[in-house]
Amino acid sequence: MDRVLTLEFVRVTETAAVKAGRLMGKGDKMGADQLAVDGMHSILSTVPIDGTVVIGEGEMDEAPMLYIGEKVGAGGTEVDIAVDPLEGTNLTAKGQDGSIAVMAIARKGNLLHAPDMYMEKLCVGPRAKGRIDLTQPVQENLRRIAEGLERGIDDLTVVILDRPRHQEIIDECRSAGARIKLITDGDVSPAVDAGIEGSGVHVLMGIGGAPEGVLAAAALKCLGGDMQARLIPYTDEERKRCWEMGIDDINRVMTLDDLVKGDDCIFSATAITDTPMMRGVQYFGGGARTMSVVMRYKSGTIRFIDTFHRFDKKAKWSIHL
Repeated sequence: MDRVLTLEFVRVTETAAVKAGRLMGKGDKMGADQLAVDGMHSILSTVPIDGTVVIGEGEMDEAPMLYIGEKVGAGGTEVDIAVDPLEGTNLTAKGQDGSIAVMAIARKGNLLHAPDMYMEKLCVGPRAKGRIDLTQPVQENLRRIAEGLERGIDDLTVVILDRPRHQEIIDECRSAGARIKLITDGDVSPAVDAGIEGSGVHVLMGIGGAPEGVLAAAALKCLGGDMQARLIPYTDEERKRCWEMGIDDINRVMTLDDLVKGDDCIFSATAITDTPMMRGVQYFGGGARTMSVVMRYKSGTIRFIDTFHRFDKKAKWSIHL
């Protein structure tokens, strides 16, 4: 993929964030999500790619836009696209931290076409790369991660979705002495944070959405981090989907390269509400300010982009730091 495409994809997530952010704290999660979808779709149609949505808003009969299998772009390189126009709908509706507009792009056939089911995940940054093993107990993984980070287990902060299904993991982390940050929604953002030193997050673990797992994998691949994952099908229909994907062993542990193949992937995210690394969308008369991160694995670049958007050219305002 041409390196200039990275800024094109930032435009996509910026537009989704600016549109959805208008409904921050207004309790309308469906309305905010639709605004994000509209914004993302409108800009994607102008990007010079021949794209196929492999992770999106659902099947064609469930979503009018950004549905799985939809063709997007103005023509060009063939790519697969994973999108979550509003990751953290509840967070946006309640005006809480952690919601983002996010997408991942890779060469055609290089993103796992993850079905909409649960996935067990273990995500870490570069210094713990190669040390994690999803088949090992929680305490053993924490010991290995702490060793890689040259600190004690009691110095680690583990992010876990606050769900009843995670009580055993929470108890094991507490027993090992690790610090825990429970989140209500949205595990892509903290997975990215785990790959960035200084974010205050060292590990993400637990069961969340499989599509979000692929998005997190793209970011961690670009950051030099590590991830292991395992699909958790609960129904016969979900097990059938796994088999259709070529996963005969449902207990198979997938690595980062199973989730995102090849050496050419891009990850872009724009904060809607505040995250540990980025400020959410700020609005003012005639414009807005966004903060985004865009990563490209092939070039090894991670860019944080602070953007002022002038919607009304006649409005009297100036850029301020």
